[in-house]
Amino acid sequence: MSITFRKIIFWPHLVSGVIAGIVIAIMSLTGAAIAFEPQILAWADSDARRVQVPAPDAPRLSVDELVARVKAERPKAQPSGVTVYPEPDSAVLVLTGRAEGVYVNPYTGEVREQGAQGWRSFFHVMEEWHRWLGAHGDNRPVGKAITGVSNAAFLFLAISGLYLWWPRKWTLRAMRPTLWFRRGLKGKARDFNWHNTIGFWSLPVLIVLTTTGMVISYKWASDLVFKVTGNAPPAAQGPAAAPAVKVPTPPEGAKPIGLEPLFAEARKQVPAWETITVRLGGGQRPNAPQQAQGPQALTFAIREQGAWPLFAAAQVSMDPFTGQVLRRETFADYNLGRKARSWMRFLHTGEALGWFGQLLAAIASLGGVLLVWTGFALSWRRFFPSRRPSAAAVEPETAPARSETETAA
Repeated sequence: MSITFRKIIFWPHLVSGVIAGIVIAIMSLTGAAIAFEPQILAWADSDARRVQVPAPDAPRLSVDELVARVKAERPKAQPSGVTVYPEPDSAVLVLTGRAEGVYVNPYTGEVREQGAQGWRSFFHVMEEWHRWLGAHGDNRPVGKAITGVSNAAFLFLAISGLYLWWPRKWTLRAMRPTLWFRRGLKGKARDFNWHNTIGFWSLPVLIVLTTTGMVISYKWASDLVFKVTGNAPPAAQGPAAAPAVKVPTPPEGAKPIGLEPLFAEARKQVPAWETITVRLGGGQRPNAPQQAQGPQALTFAIREQGAWPLFAAAQVSMDPFTGQVLRRETFADYNLGRKARSWMRFLHTGEALGWFGQLLAAIASLGGVLLVWTGFALSWRRFFPSRRPSAAAVEPETAPARSETETAA
């Protein structure tokens, strides 16, 4: 039996799907589950975030006072960031970890828990399985390695699947069985139709998701984005952060002016701001001698209403002792490599295109689950054929033409 290039592609396609299928299904299912996490958590937090405005001209507590209230009520919690919103009836979010935080009433100082702890726990579990297959501690690198390889296999499956799908004749009769779902099919014919139809319509999105997943999973892939665009790769994986901003040496005995005047300056930088976030702890690491490290600028991420790209934010670094703006950087200021890498980060979740992109990512991810299911079914029938196949399973006029890959021994 002659070996054709189609057979050479088909067998790695089949074997890769069988080996990596379970992990691909887990990543696809969890990816669909967390697709709308930002919107769901924002909706769940709507009550906790809203406060009663005492009067139109009611004075607000300073940001420093709000952070102090959190420290007083939660001595074990270390504030790690602050986010303010422009609406008068919005509370201030004080972060106490990577994703944890509390809301503080800017008029009374009342500290509130974030809403929907059940939803937060659910998304936390889904993210752990999506990234590390649920592994914890020292086992996480193993989980990450498995998901990374499986994502690479998924990318190969998508590209090789396109080649296997490619019709020899571009006629409606030849293409119809793989372009839309057909009723009345059973068994292998049904699975073949579903596998090809779902694969065809999901393919563009799946290639984007898996390609960007490769860039997120592997530093060499992330570095390649910068090299292709003619920029030097950053030392750390991910979009290259700008170099640290050096703060002029303050006079002896000088103290930071506090967060409130810095937030006031940040508001001036982007008048139509949507949110302003600052990460705390940037001044000096705990237990680090100041003479060795020195004071560091506080960088404010300012999201602008109607900005494009949707994920763009101005980065404004200020001197914590004087409030002087030391650097202002927008998305337009990034080099081409950093822009491309940032796009890939948010294309992977669909957020780069807003809710529509997230919907496409969710649908394609669910399609990935069905591709695994139908792929397993076709593989099972290939290796363990039924002894008494049903003659009525496929009608002659509706059966798809059998390709070499279907009849290969």
